[in-house]
Order: sequence, then C-alpha cells, then structure tokens
Amino acid sequence: MDPLMIARWQFGITTVYHFLMVPLTLGLGPTVAIMQTLWLRTGNERYLRMTKFWGKLYLVNFVMGVATGLVQEFQFGMAWSEYSRFVGDVFGAPLAMEGLLAFFFESTFLGLWIFGWDRLPKRVHLAALWIAVAGSIVSAFFIIVANSWMQHPVGVVLHDGRPQLVDIWAVLTNNTALTAYLHVLCGSLGVAGGFLLGIAWYQLWRRRKDGVDTLDARGRVVVGASAEPGRDREDHAVWLRSLRIGAIVAIVGFGGVAVTGDMQGKLMFEQQPMKMAAAEAACKTGTSFSVLSIGDVGSKDCSDVVGIIEIPGLLSFLAKGDFSTTVTGVDDLLPEYQAKYGTTVPDDPAYGAAAGTRIDYVPLMEVTYWGFRLMIGFGALAAFAAAVALWLTRKGTVPRSPWVMRLALLGILAPFGANAAGWVFTEMGRQPFVVAPNPTPGGVDGVYMFTAAAVSPGVSAGELLFSLIALGTVYGVLLVVEVYLLVKYVRGGVVSAMPELRPPQDGEKRPDDVLAFAY
Repeated sequence: MDPLMIARWQFGITTVYHFLMVPLTLGLGPTVAIMQTLWLRTGNERYLRMTKFWGKLYLVNFVMGVATGLVQEFQFGMAWSEYSRFVGDVFGAPLAMEGLLAFFFESTFLGLWIFGWDRLPKRVHLAALWIAVAGSIVSAFFIIVANSWMQHPVGVVLHDGRPQLVDIWAVLTNNTALTAYLHVLCGSLGVAGGFLLGIAWYQLWRRRKDGVDTLDARGRVVVGASAEPGRDREDHAVWLRSLRIGAIVAIVGFGGVAVTGDMQGKLMFEQQPMKMAAAEAACKTGTSFSVLSIGDVGSKDCSDVVGIIEIPGLLSFLAKGDFSTTVTGVDDLLPEYQAKYGTTVPDDPAYGAAAGTRIDYVPLMEVTYWGFRLMIGFGALAAFAAAVALWLTRKGTVPRSPWVMRLALLGILAPFGANAAGWVFTEMGRQPFVVAPNPTPGGVDGVYMFTAAAVSPGVSAGELLFSLIALGTVYGVLLVVEVYLLVKYVRGGVVSAMPELRPPQDGEKRPDDVLAFAY
C-alpha cells in the first residue's frame, strides 16, 4: 500500500464531503437574512414563516459543516506534516484570521440569533443574523486565500528551502484568490437557489395532490386551506415565493459562475498551462475547444486521443479572450516542465519510496477533462431548470405530475454536483504539485512542492488506512443524520420550525424553550 495515495484519498473524500455543506451555508445564509429583513420591513407573516423554515434547515447544515470542517485542519498535522512545515509561515496568517476573527463572529452571533427569538429587539436580532452571515462569507475568503496560494504562490521569499511570508497584502489580494472567491460565492448562490426551488416545488405539489389547491377553468391556481395546522392560504404564498426566489437566485448564481469561471480560465492559461491543456484534452497545440474527445485520455503521450466535436477558436477565447491565440498542448508543455523541474523526483529521504522515480507532469485527464465538463453541465442544467420552473409556475402553482416533482427534487443535487466536480478538477489538475510553481512574470522561483514530499514521513500506510476507514465511517453516519433531519423537517413543512402554528392539544402547555426553533 502506498501511504501517499491513501493520504490523498483520505483528504479528498473528507474535503469534498465537507464542501457539500459549505456552499449551502454560504448561499442560504444571506437568503434567510433577506427573508427576515423583509419580515421586519413589511410585517408580513409569510416572510416570518419563510425565515423560520429555511433558517432551521440552514442551522442543520451549518452544524454539520462545522463538524466535518474541523477535521480538515487536523489532517494537515496528521497526514501532511511536511506540507504543513512548508506552507506554515504563509498559512498561519489567513487561517488565524479565519479562526479568530471570522469564525468568532459567525458562531457567536449565530448563537444570539438562535436564542434571541422574542428576547432581543427585532432589529438587534436581525443584525445578529446578518453579522453571522457576514462572518461565514469572510471565513470563506480566508480559506480561499490559503488554497489559492497553493495554486499561485505570491508574497514570499525562499529562505532555507521554505517560503517565508514578506507581503501579507499580496497574499490577500492574490488575483487567483479574488477570482476563485467570487466563483465560490456565485456557485453557492446556485446551490441555495436549487435547494429552495426543489423543496418549495415539493410542498406546492403536496398541496395539489392533497386537494388543498385546485385550478380554475383557465388553469390558474385556486388557493385553499385545510384543517391541518399550518396548511392555510399563507402557506401557499410561503412556498410560491420561496420557489421564485430560489429560481432567480439560481439563475443569477449561474450567470456569476459563468463570468467568474471565464476569468479563472484566463488566469489558469497563464499560471497553470498544463491544467488548462489537460482540461481540454488539448494534446496538440492549437485553438480549438474539444466538446467531445475519444481515445485513452489517460495516456500520457496523448497518442490516441482524437477530438470528435471541436469548436474552432473557442479554446483561444477561454484562454485570452480572442479567437486566434495558440494554446500550448500537453505534448509541447511536457518537455518544458521537465526542463524546469526535472524528470525524476529528487533523491531525498523526504520523498520516501517516491525518491528517484519519474515525475508525471500530466494530471489524470479522465478527471480534469470530465470534471471540467461535469462542472459546466450540472451548473447549466440547474440554471435551465430554474428558468423552466419560473415558466411552469406562472399561474401560481406547480403541475400535479409526481415525475416532474421527483425531477425537481433531484435537481437539488445538480448544483452540488457542479461544485464538487469543480473542486476535484481544481485540486487534481494541480498534480504532481501540492504547491504549484508560479511561472508568471514576477513569480517567485523555486516556491513549489511535489505532492510526494508533502505526506507525513512517520505515518505508516496501515495507520493512514485506519484513519481513512474511521473518518469515512463517521462521515457516512453524519451524512445519514443530516439527510434524515432535512427530510424530516421538509416533510413537516413550516410547522416543523414553528410549532406555535399547531394548537395545543388536551390542555398542553408549551414549554418556554428557546431552542424549540432550532430542533
């Protein structure tokens, strides 16, 4: 067993799992805050119901995100101690800012929001939520700064073989970080939008199925009410408004993803040309974008990769914004990388069994090629579904078809898939470097690290395998718990977050429990 491969699988699985929660937190947080702001300004009960229902799902996801995120930084010391030693002087500042500043505001003020219902003045209570949401957004910025430095190291000098931070401002304003941060925020809006749309569609469909809402002769909704607690006329407004907000947020988010993704592609062309070429299976230097290629994209010499559907000039547009710039292919980049960084792993004990082995500078093109297309495909599918949803609900409700309802629920997964595929592409495309070199003008020579040198030398394959299985099991249990809670509260509707809508039964006295909203 190869300790390096096990360590990579462990970090990849836990990180991708954790990032399923992150975009939903980042996108749903400001959405809930806007709902509460509308309630404060208008006094309309539908916005209070929306705030409490979506806020409850937000809390479930937030707690799971914190629980799974704590493992990430522990892994740096457990499985990646050499990496931690190499990047520690740089990562210390943004990660300290994230923990001491952003996460402090995030957790503290979210607690005030949970406990503050009907106890704090309404404006103060709303401010607590906005501060918590802002903390989440700022927290994400510092994490992206750290990750982007690995993609494009700046603001350091090389001292005794290790990067030493000399310009924190350069690290914080790294163009790779700023573009990636905007991309993540836009992707998070897409996730939140799809989440609102799918769940609201399900609730409107249930009202149709149960005969609460009907249609008139012109096909327009006739809003009804039932004896079931919370399923009144206002309940219909809650779900219809949530669906439309979700659809608009999803469309806006995807539009932002397209713009920021284009910006990232142009930076990638300058900073990580091999990743750019591998993403397009561009084995030969040229200008055409491959919509579909066949052959063994895993072959490192690209000898049998053939483009079936290509768009002339589009690759040049993605790289430089014109239709004529030549993009260097894998076959021509490979000797350049070998000349700059060597053909074999340095014969150093730090590299363990990898010392002296041949360096493979071409990332797994199966992953980069399809990861890039899955990212775009899932995102476009989510935006298209949002536009269709707006059209289908123009008469005030959703179709009664259970198949369309199931598609709407499955559509929740599309933006999650786009985010996950994007991160896999970003991280796998950087290989064989854990810290990629900076080839741009003004880049710091020598600041890069091969992944083979980053793993902890004192950790055995058996120990890593045990931690992989243990963490995978724990994360699997947490996934079951989260899905169970989300499904339970979604099926319960608004009443699951507002038990006061249900009248007391048999002389029941409700306890004055500040956490009734939370659980």
